[in-house]
Amino acid sequence: MTTLDERPAGLDETARAALFGDARTANSFASTPVTDEQLAQVWELARWAPTAANLQPARVLYVRTPEAKARLVPLLNDTNRDRAASAPVTAVLALDERFHDAIPTVAPFLAGLQPVLEEDTAMRSGMGSYSAALQAGYFILAVRALGLAAGPMAGFDRDAVDAEFFAGTTWRSHLVVNIGYPGPDAFRPRLPRLAPEDVVRYA
Repeated sequence: MTTLDERPAGLDETARAALFGDARTANSFASTPVTDEQLAQVWELARWAPTAANLQPARVLYVRTPEAKARLVPLLNDTNRDRAASAPVTAVLALDERFHDAIPTVAPFLAGLQPVLEEDTAMRSGMGSYSAALQAGYFILAVRALGLAAGPMAGFDRDAVDAEFFAGTTWRSHLVVNIGYPGPDAFRPRLPRLAPEDVVRYA
Protein backbone atom coordinates (compact mmCIF):
# COMPACT_ATOMS: atom_id res chain seq x y z
CA MET A 1 0.00 0.00 0.00
CA THR A 2 1.39 3.39 -1.02
CA THR A 3 1.53 5.94 1.79
CA LEU A 4 0.73 9.61 1.31
CA ASP A 5 4.42 10.48 1.57
CA GLU A 6 5.30 8.03 -1.22
CA ARG A 7 2.80 9.30 -3.78
CA PRO A 8 4.14 11.18 -6.81
CA ALA A 9 3.63 14.91 -7.02
CA GLY A 10 1.04 14.54 -9.78
CA LEU A 11 0.36 13.36 -13.30
CA ASP A 12 2.52 14.70 -16.09
CA GLU A 13 1.13 17.02 -18.75
CA THR A 14 0.45 14.17 -21.19
CA ALA A 15 -1.65 12.28 -18.66
CA ARG A 16 -3.54 15.40 -17.61
CA ALA A 17 -4.33 16.16 -21.23
CA ALA A 18 -5.58 12.62 -21.84
CA LEU A 19 -7.96 12.82 -18.89
CA PHE A 20 -9.05 16.44 -19.21
CA GLY A 21 -7.75 18.98 -21.70
CA ASP A 22 -7.68 16.82 -24.83
CA ALA A 23 -10.47 14.43 -23.83
CA ARG A 24 -13.76 14.66 -25.71
CA THR A 25 -17.07 12.85 -25.82
CA ALA A 26 -16.91 10.33 -28.67
CA ASN A 27 -19.90 10.17 -31.02
CA SER A 28 -18.77 7.27 -33.19
CA PHE A 29 -16.55 4.28 -32.61
CA ALA A 30 -14.21 2.00 -34.53
CA SER A 31 -14.94 -1.70 -34.78
CA THR A 32 -11.86 -2.51 -32.68
CA PRO A 33 -13.01 -4.77 -29.84
CA VAL A 34 -12.86 -3.85 -26.18
CA THR A 35 -12.04 -6.89 -24.08
CA ASP A 36 -13.63 -8.02 -20.85
CA GLU A 37 -10.21 -7.61 -19.26
CA GLN A 38 -10.18 -3.93 -20.25
CA LEU A 39 -13.67 -3.48 -18.86
CA ALA A 40 -12.56 -5.07 -15.59
CA GLN A 41 -9.65 -2.63 -15.49
CA VAL A 42 -12.05 0.29 -15.96
CA TRP A 43 -13.96 -0.70 -12.86
CA GLU A 44 -10.75 -1.46 -10.94
CA LEU A 45 -9.91 2.23 -11.33
CA ALA A 46 -13.43 3.63 -10.99
CA ARG A 47 -14.21 1.80 -7.77
CA TRP A 48 -11.89 4.08 -5.82
CA ALA A 49 -14.19 7.08 -6.25
CA PRO A 50 -15.13 8.94 -3.06
CA THR A 51 -18.68 8.33 -1.84
CA ALA A 52 -20.69 9.46 1.17
CA ALA A 53 -19.67 7.27 4.13
CA ASN A 54 -17.95 4.91 1.64
CA LEU A 55 -21.37 3.46 0.72
CA GLN A 56 -20.59 2.93 -3.01
CA PRO A 57 -24.13 2.85 -4.49
CA ALA A 58 -23.09 2.60 -8.17
CA ARG A 59 -23.47 -0.59 -10.16
CA VAL A 60 -22.43 -1.30 -13.78
CA LEU A 61 -23.89 -3.43 -16.54
CA TYR A 62 -21.60 -3.84 -19.56
CA VAL A 63 -23.75 -4.37 -22.65
CA ARG A 64 -21.39 -5.92 -25.20
CA THR A 65 -23.06 -8.80 -27.08
CA PRO A 66 -25.05 -8.16 -30.27
CA GLU A 67 -28.13 -9.66 -28.62
CA ALA A 68 -27.92 -7.36 -25.61
CA LYS A 69 -27.20 -4.34 -27.81
CA ALA A 70 -30.33 -5.12 -29.83
CA ARG A 71 -32.32 -4.93 -26.60
CA LEU A 72 -30.72 -1.67 -25.43
CA VAL A 73 -30.45 0.49 -28.55
CA PRO A 74 -34.23 0.90 -29.16
CA LEU A 75 -34.59 2.24 -25.61
CA LEU A 76 -32.24 5.16 -26.29
CA ASN A 77 -33.27 8.53 -27.68
CA ASP A 78 -33.25 8.62 -31.47
CA THR A 79 -30.09 10.75 -31.62
CA ASN A 80 -28.20 8.31 -29.40
CA ARG A 81 -29.01 5.03 -31.14
CA ASP A 82 -26.36 5.15 -33.87
CA ARG A 83 -23.72 6.12 -31.33
CA ALA A 84 -24.49 3.16 -29.11
CA ALA A 85 -24.81 0.80 -32.06
CA SER A 86 -21.30 1.71 -33.23
CA ALA A 87 -19.69 1.29 -29.78
CA PRO A 88 -18.20 -2.12 -28.92
CA VAL A 89 -19.55 -1.71 -25.39
CA THR A 90 -22.18 0.42 -23.74
CA ALA A 91 -22.08 0.59 -19.95
CA VAL A 92 -25.34 1.16 -18.14
CA LEU A 93 -24.50 2.89 -14.88
CA ALA A 94 -27.06 2.21 -12.19
CA LEU A 95 -27.76 2.98 -8.56
CA ASP A 96 -28.61 0.15 -6.20
CA GLU A 97 -31.56 1.37 -4.15
CA ARG A 98 -30.53 -1.09 -1.41
CA PHE A 99 -26.93 0.11 -1.26
CA HIS A 100 -27.24 0.53 2.51
CA ASP A 101 -27.46 -3.25 2.89
CA ALA A 102 -23.68 -3.32 2.29
CA ILE A 103 -22.89 -1.12 5.31
CA PRO A 104 -21.60 -4.09 7.37
CA THR A 105 -19.04 -4.71 4.62
CA VAL A 106 -18.04 -1.22 3.46
CA ALA A 107 -18.55 0.81 6.66
CA PRO A 108 -18.89 -1.53 9.66
CA PHE A 109 -18.14 1.34 12.03
CA LEU A 110 -21.42 2.98 10.88
CA ALA A 111 -23.74 0.13 11.80
CA GLY A 112 -26.23 2.60 13.24
CA LEU A 113 -26.64 4.26 9.85
CA GLN A 114 -28.22 1.20 8.27
CA PRO A 115 -31.58 1.38 10.11
CA VAL A 116 -31.63 5.17 9.63
CA LEU A 117 -31.33 4.81 5.85
CA GLU A 118 -33.84 1.97 5.85
CA GLU A 119 -36.46 4.30 7.33
CA ASP A 120 -35.46 7.62 5.74
CA THR A 121 -35.91 7.05 2.02
CA ALA A 122 -35.35 10.72 1.20
CA MET A 123 -31.95 10.68 2.93
CA ARG A 124 -31.09 7.41 1.22
CA SER A 125 -32.05 8.78 -2.18
CA GLY A 126 -30.02 11.95 -1.68
CA MET A 127 -26.90 10.14 -0.51
CA GLY A 128 -27.20 7.52 -3.20
CA SER A 129 -27.81 9.90 -6.10
CA TYR A 130 -24.96 12.22 -5.18
CA SER A 131 -22.48 9.43 -4.62
CA ALA A 132 -23.49 7.56 -7.78
CA ALA A 133 -22.93 10.77 -9.75
CA LEU A 134 -19.42 11.05 -8.29
CA GLN A 135 -18.77 7.44 -9.24
CA ALA A 136 -20.01 8.10 -12.78
CA GLY A 137 -17.47 10.89 -13.17
CA TYR A 138 -14.68 8.61 -11.99
CA PHE A 139 -15.93 5.90 -14.34
CA ILE A 140 -15.54 8.21 -17.35
CA LEU A 141 -12.05 9.19 -16.22
CA ALA A 142 -11.16 5.51 -15.81
CA VAL A 143 -12.23 4.80 -19.39
CA ARG A 144 -10.03 7.64 -20.60
CA ALA A 145 -7.12 6.58 -18.40
CA LEU A 146 -7.02 3.23 -20.21
CA GLY A 147 -6.73 4.89 -23.62
CA LEU A 148 -10.37 4.35 -24.55
CA ALA A 149 -12.96 6.89 -25.62
CA ALA A 150 -16.10 7.51 -23.58
CA GLY A 151 -19.46 8.72 -24.80
CA PRO A 152 -21.75 9.40 -21.83
CA MET A 153 -25.45 9.86 -22.63
CA ALA A 154 -28.43 10.68 -20.43
CA GLY A 155 -30.99 10.44 -23.23
CA PHE A 156 -32.78 7.12 -22.76
CA ASP A 157 -35.97 5.67 -21.33
CA ARG A 158 -34.92 4.78 -17.80
CA ASP A 159 -38.07 2.91 -16.92
CA ALA A 160 -37.78 0.81 -20.06
CA VAL A 161 -34.08 0.07 -19.48
CA ASP A 162 -34.81 -0.94 -15.90
CA ALA A 163 -37.65 -3.20 -17.01
CA GLU A 164 -35.52 -4.79 -19.72
CA PHE A 165 -32.29 -5.33 -17.80
CA PHE A 166 -32.95 -4.87 -14.07
CA ALA A 167 -36.40 -6.38 -13.52
CA GLY A 168 -36.62 -8.06 -10.14
CA THR A 169 -33.55 -6.22 -8.84
CA THR A 170 -32.93 -3.02 -6.88
CA TRP A 171 -30.74 -1.48 -9.59
CA ARG A 172 -32.01 1.69 -11.29
CA SER A 173 -30.25 3.15 -14.36
CA HIS A 174 -29.12 6.77 -14.47
CA LEU A 175 -26.49 7.07 -17.25
CA VAL A 176 -25.22 5.12 -20.24
CA VAL A 177 -21.61 5.38 -21.40
CA ASN A 178 -20.42 4.15 -24.79
CA ILE A 179 -16.89 2.74 -24.66
CA GLY A 180 -14.43 1.99 -27.43
CA TYR A 181 -11.86 3.46 -29.75
CA PRO A 182 -12.90 6.58 -31.67
CA GLY A 183 -14.20 6.11 -35.20
CA PRO A 184 -14.26 8.54 -38.15
CA ASP A 185 -15.37 12.05 -37.21
CA ALA A 186 -15.87 10.90 -33.64
CA PHE A 187 -15.30 14.30 -32.10
CA ARG A 188 -17.16 17.55 -32.64
CA PRO A 189 -15.37 20.90 -32.36
CA ARG A 190 -14.62 21.81 -28.77
CA LEU A 191 -17.34 23.99 -27.27
CA PRO A 192 -16.29 26.91 -25.05
CA ARG A 193 -15.92 26.62 -21.29
CA LEU A 194 -16.87 29.40 -18.91
CA ALA A 195 -13.96 31.64 -17.93
CA PRO A 196 -12.42 31.00 -14.51
CA GLU A 197 -13.19 34.53 -13.39
CA ASP A 198 -16.88 33.81 -13.95
CA VAL A 199 -17.08 30.63 -11.92
CA VAL A 200 -14.23 30.59 -9.36
CA ARG A 201 -14.03 32.63 -6.18
CA TYR A 202 -11.53 32.56 -3.33
CA ALA A 203 -12.30 33.25 0.31
